Amino acid sequence: MSQPTISAVGFSKNRTAWVNAILRLLVGGVFVSAGLFKIADPANFALAVGNYRLAPHALNNLIAILLPWIEVLAGLLVLTGIWLRSAALVIACLTALFIFAIVSALLRGLNIECGCFGTVGGRHIGLFSLVIDTTLFALATLLAIFPSDRPA
Repeated sequence: MSQPTISAVGFSKNRTAWVNAILRLLVGGVFVSAGLFKIADPANFALAVGNYRLAPHALNNLIAILLPWIEVLAGLLVLTGIWLRSAALVIACLTALFIFAIVSALLRGLNIECGCFGTVGGRHIGLFSLVIDTTLFALATLLAIFPSDRPA
């Protein structure tokens, strides 16, 4: 019986594959579910986008229609491991954008709903939203930097 090989981060390849699979399920699953909730109610998501007051009003509907599909596609690609590095990078960029939007709204004193999962739950922006998005950013960045060398 051969010894397990050690990867660059000190894990056996088998353990690294498991950690990678769990990260993919978590990050991909969150983005697929968040996108699907937004797709189900584009009108209310457009209102949530507008509440951030970052994009011109004329672009709110376009953002509300396109963004959820990008989230779902990137999430599915992460889940399946297809183009994992690129899909994880897209998710990392999206979460960086979400962090910027939340910080901007908080600094301007806006008391608005997050819109993170469409209108489900009606959660307002705040520290909790920042912690979730920062965690997702870190996990997606790890997937982009260290994609698994074999499918789950």
